[in-house]
Amino acid sequence: MNYQELGLKAGIEIHQQLDTAEKLFCRCPTLLRDTAERTGEFSRYLRATESELGEIDRAAEEEMKLVRKFTYYTYDSVCLVEHDEEPPTPMNPEALEVCLTIAKMLGMTPAEQVHTMRKLVIDGSNTSGFQRTALVGLSGALPDGCLIETICLEEEAAQRVEGETFSLDRLGIPLVEITTAPCMRTPEAVQEVAGYIGMVLRSTGRVKRGLGTIRQDINVSIAGGARVEIKGVQELDLIAEVVRREVQRQVALLAIRDELRERGARVDQTVVDVTALFSGTKSSILKKAKSILAVRLCGFAGLVGREIQPGRRLGSEMSDYAKKCGVGGIFHTDELPAYGITAEEVARLREFVGAAEEDCVAIVAAGRERAGCAAEQVMIRAEMALSGVPEETRKMLDEGSSAYMRPLPGAARMYPETDVFPVVIDEPLWESITVPELLTHRSERFVREFGLDEDLARQVAFSERLPTFEAAVAAGVRPTIAARTLLATCRELARDGVAVDRVSEDEILALLSAVEADRAAKEAIPDLLTELARTAGEGAGTPQERVDAVIAKMAPAVSQADVESIVRRVVAEREAFARERGMGALGPLMGVVMQELRGSVDGKVVSETLRRELGRLLS
Repeated sequence: MNYQELGLKAGIEIHQQLDTAEKLFCRCPTLLRDTAERTGEFSRYLRATESELGEIDRAAEEEMKLVRKFTYYTYDSVCLVEHDEEPPTPMNPEALEVCLTIAKMLGMTPAEQVHTMRKLVIDGSNTSGFQRTALVGLSGALPDGCLIETICLEEEAAQRVEGETFSLDRLGIPLVEITTAPCMRTPEAVQEVAGYIGMVLRSTGRVKRGLGTIRQDINVSIAGGARVEIKGVQELDLIAEVVRREVQRQVALLAIRDELRERGARVDQTVVDVTALFSGTKSSILKKAKSILAVRLCGFAGLVGREIQPGRRLGSEMSDYAKKCGVGGIFHTDELPAYGITAEEVARLREFVGAAEEDCVAIVAAGRERAGCAAEQVMIRAEMALSGVPEETRKMLDEGSSAYMRPLPGAARMYPETDVFPVVIDEPLWESITVPELLTHRSERFVREFGLDEDLARQVAFSERLPTFEAAVAAGVRPTIAARTLLATCRELARDGVAVDRVSEDEILALLSAVEADRAAKEAIPDLLTELARTAGEGAGTPQERVDAVIAKMAPAVSQADVESIVRRVVAEREAFARERGMGALGPLMGVVMQELRGSVDGKVVSETLRRELGRLLS
């Protein structure tokens, strides 16, 4: 697609969990727990409240179409603040400091006072029915000139376990939200900006890592389309594809709108009860439904079933809206007969509702109330198709397509938090904030100072094990050994099924120091790490004592005299092979000797000893 001609405009909101000791508005730890560790649970119904102007936010109103009972798992690491049974404590100063650090790195202007607001959210992810959020900084910029509009500090939502059940361990973890201007004009640019901001965040060394700790919401529009927010994009590599598919969807919806207008299409506002038509149906879904209702979409034939994204059709959009009423989805005549519904039943349906050849008929099956709500939603979404692209909040699906969640929120969504005092950002506080080195600059420094190749230097700089690498180098460990152990060796062992994550960073540091001090050979590192992983949790002792014990067991010290003795024996046992191959026997014999020594001697020492012994034999 020619994105310039299409008028693509895109912006991004990045949500990143901060790695602080305590949550944002209580003193609970920011630890995630296994649901098997829960200590109890409680249930709650949520309703939207009116704003200061007496209005109810349209997105919240949409969530209230279905009365839902939410269940929350509690733990010994959460308190009554997460339960919404006592007021929040003052804002976590550590979280505010990290947020100000990020703001300064992005060249932003801090707010003079940080006021906490309540953002209405009644999808069950907050026990209170709102999320606390505070504007911290304004007006930053990226190297490519793209503008950062705001940075906010807010509390993370509860983690959905399944259905309407949530876990409270995640609720309240400090989170920064960085919002850009709609300054990106290609899908690739959106992904590049997200990558840069993610690098800035990781450069602080104070953000959480791993899947789910960072999420991107992408705002996309094209000329003639509408602003659509796609939430929950967790994988950086999918961002460009998400944008491409949203552009494809909006282009397709505009083409459908134009064709509908040419046909003079309209939506028949009469909902027809067709339950009796399917009294003998073989469709399992229709057979058990108490009520089956039909909606006639005049002039829509062939368009409801038209693909607008991979795996998605206009009918999928209508189904998304209907699902808000608690139904499983809809059927429509563009896809029938199918699902146990016969051609004869389709013909009777069309005749009963008075559908012409160019019309499409949608049906919903459920209890009377839910079916009626769903039929109304189908008509609403069909009317929107006559206008083009509706403004929506959508959720990302697998591989980059998206589905409707709710309307875009309005101004009524936010109102002041009366339980949290404002925080003043004065000049001394702002000046006390220090800006860390960017990971890209650190990578370049590793090349210059340590002689690492560019790829390895970048991998180290962006790795979660960067602090261990820097501690090892500071302790005198050769940078190449430290980098290759932390990246290549640990990754290869994990791939082979070794639980290397059970080895602490302090134990890895002690092991690397032992290798540097010649108490173990670098060739023994994989075996030593494997043994440390296998025996993790057994017995007591400091990391240094654990490493010393494993070295004594797996790679005991071997003297130079012992090395020479083993080399002479190996060469003597294979004298014919050595004389036949000459110095070409060095490689095969090296493997035999190293296997006997079990990595307890540096390979360079063994190689030199073996070379001397072969030279003596051959001379």
